[in-house]
Amino acid sequence: MTTTRVIMSYPWGESRKDTTYVCTLAAEVLGVAKKELREDESGREQALYLFKEWLGKNHDIRNCRTDNVFLLRFLRVKKFSVPMAQQTLLKYINLRQTFPHLFMGLDFLNTPVKQLIESGYIFASPVRDSHGRRVIIGIAKNFNPYKYTNMDMAKAHLITYETLLEEEESQIMGFTHFGDLKGVTAAHITLWTPTEFATVVKWGEQSVPMRHKEIHCINCPTAVRYVYDFARSRFSHKIRDRFTMHDSLADCHKILDPKVLPKEYGGTIPMADMIEMWKKEVASKREHLLSLDKIQLLNNKCISSQNELSKNAKNKITIGQLTGSFRKLEVD
Repeated sequence: MTTTRVIMSYPWGESRKDTTYVCTLAAEVLGVAKKELREDESGREQALYLFKEWLGKNHDIRNCRTDNVFLLRFLRVKKFSVPMAQQTLLKYINLRQTFPHLFMGLDFLNTPVKQLIESGYIFASPVRDSHGRRVIIGIAKNFNPYKYTNMDMAKAHLITYETLLEEEESQIMGFTHFGDLKGVTAAHITLWTPTEFATVVKWGEQSVPMRHKEIHCINCPTAVRYVYDFARSRFSHKIRDRFTMHDSLADCHKILDPKVLPKEYGGTIPMADMIEMWKKEVASKREHLLSLDKIQLLNNKCISSQNELSKNAKNKITIGQLTGSFRKLEVD
C-alpha cells in the first residue's frame, strides 16, 4: 500500500438489492482479508447465505438491510463467525434504539452536523495510510461546546463511521485515527454525564463493527488529561493498547506518515480541500445512512452476553440452536 493513493470515487445511488457477491477488491486487500479475517470466496458465500437465512427467519428483526456490503461489515469484524456476527448486528440495532437521539437521523444536511463537518471538526482523509487504512481526523478546537450539543457531536462521528463502513476495503483494512485535542475545555467535558459517556463508549465498541487499528492524539491539555485516561479506560485492552499520546506533531510523524494529514499538520493537501472531498463522499451515502432508521429490533432478549457466546462456541452449538437462548446486553 502507498500513502499517495487518494480516494476519488463517489458512487451515487448504487443498488442495495444485490444477492450475488461480486468481488471488486484488489488482490492485496483480499490477502489481508484472508490472513486477518479468515475470508475466502467459499467461506464468504456460505456465511452470507447463513446470515440472510437467519434474518429471514428472525421475527424479532424488521426491515433490516440484507445487501452484502451491510452484512459483511458484521461478518468481517467477527472474522466470519456467523453467530458472533449475528449478535453484533443485534447489539448494533439495540444500541441505535436505546440512544435514538444520538444514533438515528444521521443526516449530514442537518444544520449543526453540516456546520461541524464544514468546520473540520471530524472528517476522513482522502489519502490512505501505509497500511491501506482510511484515516479519521478529529480537531477539537473546531467544536464549539457553547453552540453544539453532545447529540451534534455524536451524529458527526457516526455519520463519519457509517459512511466509511459502506466501503468494503475499509471494513477489511480497518481505521487509523488522528486527534488534535488542543482547545478541549471543561465545557467540552460537561456535555456528557459520566454514566452516559461510559455507556455509549462501552456499547459502541461492542456494537459498531469497526476495526480500530491505530489511535494517535496530540496536544492533550494537562488539565483534561484525566478525561483522556477515563475515556481510554472505557475501551477494551485491545483498543487501549492502540492509543498513542504524542508529545508533539513531529513525534506523531515518526509513526503516522504526514501525507495522510492536512497541509496544516504537515501533509500536502489543504484541509479545506480534504473537507470538500469528504462532503462529496458523505453526500453519496446519505440515503443509505437514513435508511438505517427503518431497521427495528422488536425484542432484545435475543441478545447474548459475551460469556454465553464463548460457552456456546466451546460446546459447538449450532446456529439454529442459538436462537432464543440469549439475554439482554449488559454493561460491565
